[in-house]
Amino acid sequence: MRLLARFAEAVDARSFIDIEAAHVDGCLYHGRASLDFAERMIELGGRVRVPTTLNLGSVDLIHPELFRGTKEHAENGARLMRAHVELGCAPTFTCAPYQTAWRPRFGAQNAWGESNAIVFANSVIGARTNRYGDFIDLCCAMTGRAPAYGLHLIENRLARAIVEIVSIPEAWDTERLAVAVGHTIGRRCGGLVPAIVGLPAGTSEDDLKALGAAAASSGAVALFHVVGCTREAPDLETTCGGLTPELRLQLTTEDLREAARSLSNVADGGPLGVVSLGTPHFSIAEFARLMPLLDGARPLIDIFVNCSRATLEELRKRDWEAPLRAARVTLVADTCLYVSALMKPGVGAIMTNSGKCAYYAPGNLGVGIAYGSLAECVASARAGKVVRL
Repeated sequence: MRLLARFAEAVDARSFIDIEAAHVDGCLYHGRASLDFAERMIELGGRVRVPTTLNLGSVDLIHPELFRGTKEHAENGARLMRAHVELGCAPTFTCAPYQTAWRPRFGAQNAWGESNAIVFANSVIGARTNRYGDFIDLCCAMTGRAPAYGLHLIENRLARAIVEIVSIPEAWDTERLAVAVGHTIGRRCGGLVPAIVGLPAGTSEDDLKALGAAAASSGAVALFHVVGCTREAPDLETTCGGLTPELRLQLTTEDLREAARSLSNVADGGPLGVVSLGTPHFSIAEFARLMPLLDGARPLIDIFVNCSRATLEELRKRDWEAPLRAARVTLVADTCLYVSALMKPGVGAIMTNSGKCAYYAPGNLGVGIAYGSLAECVASARAGKVVRL
């Protein structure tokens, strides 16, 4: 509580609020400090006071043979994950807790870590959370309290930017559009809450997930509104609360094409080593889209798909795991390709349908990256090179 009180002073919060749940990002191993902190909380007899889910860790505890890093990193990473479970957290190990049984209700006050989960909770569900970093997220979970500031307060949830989609590239699906829009508003809106006008009616929850993940990666977006779609945006006037927007953007076909192009540094036709899907973690609906695309010739390169334990269990219930593996799909639980040592050294460039993975993988993994639609990713895996459809 002393740590939270100091944090509240730093963000100029005048009081605390009770929270209903937490999502802790601090079980990803970055060094001894994170492990020492968690184990000190155990030593002091600490337990979380609200339902608390866990973000992905450094290793796949279900498939430990996939890890290609050092023995020390594997052991400490697993030790950190288990330490959080000992503190009473649920062993979800997913960056998409909204796909689990712990999905928050509309209006719930929570304390969540993990940027894509935060923006999804605020925007798509209409729950309330700020961006809580490592250690502070666990402090909130252990006290059941959070500072009353930022997006916990209604007045800070109003849109301060209006983003209008004027024209859309022909033949683009809603997934690719969502990533391009998200990447753009992340770069252009800064910390302003954007209201998006003009997304197609067929935009799905997974599309909104992709939009938010891209926006939270390329910028500081923790909440967006889609007018006529998301919970707090029935119309533009309500979304802005009568305030004059500080920024107005109009996105044209060329703007969106350029946003998508900027996520690749591997040329069309360039050789690939791996395809990576599921950043954020793949949903069952996304697996349903993937399955028919895998019919036909077996891919020349591996396809890694990151998902939660809950989704993996559902795959097994539907008897989808065997055909996926037969199509050269490696299923990864508990972690993600771009934050863990899962690829063989020197395997080559990655292709992904994720704006988040495309943004972070070059820096995290030191590899070339190609961004494309889900269909393009599968076609490219089949060809072993970047294919555009």
